Parts: sequence; C-alpha cells; structure tokens
Amino acid sequence: MKKHLCADAFTLNLLPQALYLYIALSKITAMTDLRKLLLCLSLLLCYHRSYCWGFYAHKQINYYAVFLLPPEMMVLYKPNINFIAEHAVDPDKRRYAVAAEGARHYIDIDLYGKDAHTILPEQWDSAIAKFSADTLNARGIVPWWIQIMMRRLTAAFKEKNQAKILKLSAELGHYIADAHVPLHACSNHNGQFTNQLGIHAFWESRLPELLAEKEWDFFIGKAVYLQHPASFIWKRVFESAAAADTVLRFEKKLSEQYGSDQRFAFEDRNGVLVRQYAASYTRAYNAVLQGMVERRMRQSVYAVASFWYTAWVNAGQPDLKNLSGKTFTEEDTREFENLDLQWKKVADKDKICE
Repeated sequence: MKKHLCADAFTLNLLPQALYLYIALSKITAMTDLRKLLLCLSLLLCYHRSYCWGFYAHKQINYYAVFLLPPEMMVLYKPNINFIAEHAVDPDKRRYAVAAEGARHYIDIDLYGKDAHTILPEQWDSAIAKFSADTLNARGIVPWWIQIMMRRLTAAFKEKNQAKILKLSAELGHYIADAHVPLHACSNHNGQFTNQLGIHAFWESRLPELLAEKEWDFFIGKAVYLQHPASFIWKRVFESAAAADTVLRFEKKLSEQYGSDQRFAFEDRNGVLVRQYAASYTRAYNAVLQGMVERRMRQSVYAVASFWYTAWVNAGQPDLKNLSGKTFTEEDTREFENLDLQWKKVADKDKICE
C-alpha cells in the first residue's frame, strides 16, 4: 500500500544532499568527519520524513474550530479544547501502528484521469463496486473516510457519550484538514516526480509554523449546517487537486531565482539543528501563492466546525451539559499511551521533527 512518506525520495537523493550538508557543517564546526556525516544523515531524515499538515497546524485548526460553534456546543468543546487540539494528531501517530491508516489521509485524484469529477462516486459502497477496495486504498480514501467518521460522531452524540464525542471530534478534524491540502490530492505528493523533494512539508508545515501565529487570522464567523456533507467534502478535495499544480509550479519557478544557500538555512528545532527552508524564501513562496496556505487553513477551520455542528444537529441536538461516559475507558487510555509510545519510537529512530 502506498504511504505518503518520502523514504523512496530520500534514498534517491541522500548522497548529494548529505554532501551539501557535510560541506556546510565543515565550515561551522570542528567535529570529526564521522560525526559530521552522521549528523548530516540525521538532519536529512528529519527533513524528508515530514509530510502531514504538521502537528502545529493540525492542533491549531482543531483549536480555532471550537470558537465557531454555537453556545450549546461550546459548553462541552471549550472546557475540553486542549484535548481536542492535542489529539488532532492521533491519526498521524496511528499510521505507524495500523497498516490501513495511511490511505485515510489522502486521495490521488490525478490517477483517476481527467474525468475524475464525474466517475468517482461520492459514497463508499458505490466506489467499491466500481473500482474495488484494493484500488481505492492504493490511491487514498480520505473523502470517504471522513463520511465514515462523521457517522460515528453522530452516533456518539446520540449516545450522549462525552468521551466518544471528544475523541471522534478530534480525529474527524484531522482528516478534514488533510482533505484541504493540495498535495494530499496528488500522486506527486512530495515533488518526487519534479525534483522538488520536501515541498510537502514546506507548504503545510513550514509556512504555517512561520506565519500563522502572528500574521494569519482564524476567527472567521460561525459553523453552518451542511445539507450534503459528502458533496461538501468532495468539493473541497477537488479544489485541493486543482491547486496541486500551482503549489508545484510556483515553487519550481521561484527556486530558479534562488540558490541553495538562499533557499535553505540551519535552525535549532527542539534542540536539534535542522536544515529547512529559509524564512525569506518561505515568505517569498507565500507571496507568490497569494496566501493560499492561510486560505486553506481557514477553510479547514470552517469545515471542521461545520462537520461537528452538523453531526450534533443530525443527532437531535442533545443537551451537552448532561452527558455520560465523561471519563475515558481503560481501552481508550491504553490506545492514547500506545500511540504516544509508537510515535516516540519512530521519532527517536528516524529523527522525525514534529
């Protein structure tokens, strides 16, 4: 099954980029040759393995979505806003423990051809009948998986089970946000076909982390009831797919104006020296994209809140001040602990940066 990682791309480009790093580090440190090389490899692993919205962006999207909810929902979501934000990243952690998880985060629309808009069924059962489950999973299933998660959240509201509502809300927000990322709707998901390795994390991690907190605005009105949630999310997915070419083409053109020493810089990240896109180049890319990343994040916030709200309405608008299941079960607690443990093992082993 295809996974949206950069392992293959990393293997193809490891040596030339390691050499670049080695030369750069030689100018700034007196470490032994072996230690320099090992650090280069570590930095490259950290740099190439990032590929989701990024932990920061996912948490921010869920966090701001809470403020779009009506007061009847805010009584539950606001006191638990930290849980909803922190657990927005659980689906990414689960990829390392559950083989089927990866396909839930993306869909390669381009593999279905120019008629994808007309040949892809909105509903999962119809899609399986037409293409087979194996084909769908190989190409990604995010718009169908969002509908499944939506039904689960609606059921949790009907049960008036607080723990389930919070857990499912956090995870549903993750998949909805992923559907808004252009490179989650394109088989060239990390520029591996166009010599643009690392563009995935550049677009969805580097830009938000540099610009979102002080320069972007996420207070955008109120959630709305979605008459047709499936059609809504498919529209957003096709918008993502249409924007993928712009994401790739504009970066390619911009890179021709900058040398490697201008495009990349070494920065300290959680005590680790990381080679990443320079702040000036990141701002230049944001400018040529005319605010696309902020716009897609804002749309993600709006969509997440609206899906939560729609699930609540479809469940009969239960009173969220009086719920059962307010504490997580032992099974839930073990799952949270296992996800953190699995993620820590992978992060420590592969030097992944959050």
